[in-house]
Amino acid sequence: MRSKFALVLLASTLAGCAVGQEGNPDRGMAAVNVPVVARTDYVFDAVAPGGSLLPGEAARLNAWFAGLDLGYGDSIYVDGPYADAARADVAQVAGSYGLMVSASAPVTTGAVPPGMVRVIVSRTRASVPGCPNWNIRSQPNFDNRTMSNFGCAVNANLAAMVANPEDLIHGREGSGVGDTLTSSKAVGAYRKAEPTGNKGLQDINTTKKGNQ
Repeated sequence: MRSKFALVLLASTLAGCAVGQEGNPDRGMAAVNVPVVARTDYVFDAVAPGGSLLPGEAARLNAWFAGLDLGYGDSIYVDGPYADAARADVAQVAGSYGLMVSASAPVTTGAVPPGMVRVIVSRTRASVPGCPNWNIRSQPNFDNRTMSNFGCAVNANLAAMVANPEDLIHGREGSGVGDTLTSSKAVGAYRKAEPTGNKGLQDINTTKKGNQ
């Protein structure tokens, strides 16, 4: 009877520990302070009856792109009844920024006015909210938790340096094209390099000049 009671008591104790760990994510080695990716959509309505941008609309669109500081990582869409026809004109302006127009379009507020097309620029930004985080003292630490600032430095640098924050959400699909010359270039350079010991040891004089 005592052994059964001890087993029940032990199981209750372990169950209590498991419940406590679920409510304390900083009990493990995974960082609690992780990058958060947020997306913002910017819209521009251009006059394009029949799907062709009117004279001057392309210049207005280009000025809008420049004001947004359009660059790598931004996604461009065209929405509206004449989106398919106007996509070529928008792509010509976006091409000067090294970007292409993506298919489909995200949902935006309000309907596209008649005779116009809506150009949408989706921009994602990564940040680590709440960092630096020194809310919890490092000592005493009876629960063996990680510090409240754990992960802030590495993940904040990652969020600041990543060229396309969407890469933090899902991996990029491969193109299916491989270049063996490029992939083996580093190995070839290593193999062709002359060993540093070929010329023998250098004659190093440790005596200070003037004190022979």
